[in-house]
Amino acid sequence: MGNKLAINGGPKAVAGNPPESLFKWPILTEEDEAAALDVIRNNRFSGIDITEQLQREFAEWQGRKYAIAYCNGTMSLTSAMFAIGLGMGDEIICTTKTYWASISQAINFGATAVFCNIDDMLSMDPNDIERCITPKTKAIMVVHYFGYPADMDPIMEIARRRNLYVIEDVSHAQGGLYKGKKLGTFGDIAAMSLMSGKSFAAGELGMLVTDDRRLYERAMAFAHYERNNATYITDSPELKDYFHIPLGGVKGRANQLCSVLARGQLKYYDERCAEIRRAMNYFWDLLEGVPGIRAIRVDESTGSNMAGWYAPHGTYHPEELHGLPVNRFCEAVRAEIGGICWPGGNYCLHTHKFFQTFDLYNIGKPSRIAFSDRDARADDALCRPSEEKYCYSIPWFKHYMPEWIERYAEGFRKVAENHGELIEGGIDGSKQGGRWYGTTNE
Repeated sequence: MGNKLAINGGPKAVAGNPPESLFKWPILTEEDEAAALDVIRNNRFSGIDITEQLQREFAEWQGRKYAIAYCNGTMSLTSAMFAIGLGMGDEIICTTKTYWASISQAINFGATAVFCNIDDMLSMDPNDIERCITPKTKAIMVVHYFGYPADMDPIMEIARRRNLYVIEDVSHAQGGLYKGKKLGTFGDIAAMSLMSGKSFAAGELGMLVTDDRRLYERAMAFAHYERNNATYITDSPELKDYFHIPLGGVKGRANQLCSVLARGQLKYYDERCAEIRRAMNYFWDLLEGVPGIRAIRVDESTGSNMAGWYAPHGTYHPEELHGLPVNRFCEAVRAEIGGICWPGGNYCLHTHKFFQTFDLYNIGKPSRIAFSDRDARADDALCRPSEEKYCYSIPWFKHYMPEWIERYAEGFRKVAENHGELIEGGIDGSKQGGRWYGTTNE
């Protein structure tokens, strides 16, 4: 293969179209289609029988006593906040580099989001948590971002010592492991999205899991109502007067078309994820030692893994490529392999006006701090290291097809090793891009 970069007229690293199955997800079988058709033909969308089966199976798979299905992941995370009693004036710590649904709904409870920094794997930095704790801190929202398991041992040690709740957001890492233990089993409660783009993809669905009966019943009461609450709320007499109306004033019940899809995915999820991990690890093994790029992955010999490797990314180190901006690097990679490599992940949440000025309550004060005795926004400047972590997306292989994986890896290697072509005449000094989902990437 010629070394001239494709962006400058050279041959592409990936020529032709790969097999559709290399990237197609989720995998749906005739068994899935038949189960979905049964829901459609028999108008079982709004029932709870299939969802109850899913909840039992998911709890057993997760290794938790209780599971509740919701209409989406945002609702499951919101219910987790209600379950722990998050309220006016409370603070909840979360990483600033995550999707908005991890933390934005804290304002619905009159609580304040406090943002902490990330480490080199774009995961919560345990060394920054103590800085964020105040007498008003109620909980830590831990996000296993891009499938990478957060460092739960020190996080849980801090939480227990400080008497704080821990909510795990497992939306990127369903089924992943940290030191041999499943993600979603460390915190007091865990919640996650199972929407169509996730590694556990079930249309539009959310799931909450816990071992704590009180938290379970509070979560059930928040967004569910009479058709199941009278059955499941048994140990919380203070909730029984409210069976007929969800306590959050919103309906979070799962659509059973999604529940039946989730049951089908659960059957084969672990074995399908194992093949994804084999493919993704092979990709990064091929790029070991290439300057400027590093894998976001765990050492599986420790008992940890990346689950289904949702939204895989790598970290970027421009100082090893003569200061080449990550935007330009990604542009050149896309020319080699197609439209897969984009700079950045989620923009840091503390930079969004929602967390700076939005007034939900129409009281003339930003809702993030509406009931706080301090202005947490003043500490956002300390999250700057989170903004300076450079990253980029990589192909998300669903099958181990080495001959194709090698071509995609060659595209990244080729650009890194021939980056001099991209800086001839100088570099533009552009900064890393990112995305607010629903807008352009850069």
